[in-house]
Amino acid sequence: MNANLAALLATVSDQPTIDKLMRLMHVPTCFERCEPGVVTRAELAQALNMALFADLLERVPTGRAYTRDVARDGGRVTFDHGALRTVRWPSCGALPPGEAAFTRILRPLGYRLNGTYPLERLKMTGRSYAHLDAPDQIAQFFVSELHPERFSAAFQQAVTNVLGTSADPLTPQAVATLAELERDASLPLAGACALVPVLVRCFDRQHASPALADYETLLAESAEMAWIATEGNAFNHATDRVPDVDALAAAQRALGRPIKPAVEVSRSGRVRQTAFRADPVTRTLVDASGALVEREVPGSFYEFITRDAVADAETGRRALDLSFDAGNATGIFKMTAAA
Repeated sequence: MNANLAALLATVSDQPTIDKLMRLMHVPTCFERCEPGVVTRAELAQALNMALFADLLERVPTGRAYTRDVARDGGRVTFDHGALRTVRWPSCGALPPGEAAFTRILRPLGYRLNGTYPLERLKMTGRSYAHLDAPDQIAQFFVSELHPERFSAAFQQAVTNVLGTSADPLTPQAVATLAELERDASLPLAGACALVPVLVRCFDRQHASPALADYETLLAESAEMAWIATEGNAFNHATDRVPDVDALAAAQRALGRPIKPAVEVSRSGRVRQTAFRADPVTRTLVDASGALVEREVPGSFYEFITRDAVADAETGRRALDLSFDAGNATGIFKMTAAA
């Protein structure tokens, strides 16, 4: 086990959870060795990804059941990408608007923009970020931005009402540490260990419980914005890279699990995706009298992807196609559409 990864994960997880993660998840070969006392940006990125993957499994029973089957059969999960939703809107409380709240984290960790995908039917834009040091081994991030200006005035006001209470979990010390990481591409172990819990907290809901009236206004026009109102910036889904997504979907369907009816296929034909339906969660909303009411809403979900290789136009070398597809993403996002 990479000692640096273990130390970083110990700041947010107990030892039994870390041991399970190390057995369940494929840990890239680039982490077979480490420099004692010095944490690379790649190690920090991997630790954050593993912590966020574990968090999603805690919230997604269907994904947890699937990964238990994988572990039972001696297999491993290859974490392809995690997805989160943001809102590009000036009234986000203390948070930077849209993806800026996360690019300030991803860039120092070694991530760079890898593709932009207009999600026109959802009135959103998706962007993928791949890691410079091991793009096909370290999980990507798929960060989407919703555009409230494309919706009604009532919708825009509800967005302001909901997001206006947002706090910024990124502390001044964390900002300074990220600047050091961006400059040096590494950190002393103590600084890296202090940073990880702060980064994990960024992937959560930062605003107060939304008003029921605002939630219903948002839901009437955008299932995606309604989801953000209750779940915030938590991972919307985590994605397992598998050899044959069609065969896997058939096997999961035979087990009676709520898998998507059809596999999404990219225009290139090289990227195939499917997912379990989002698991329901109970969230607290505030009614007109100020009383707290509980409502069952869609939570997060677990996704699967198969990527084929593609030849580089200049070198001719074949490498994994790390792109996404706007049509695929739009179809996958429907997994959280049903309340």
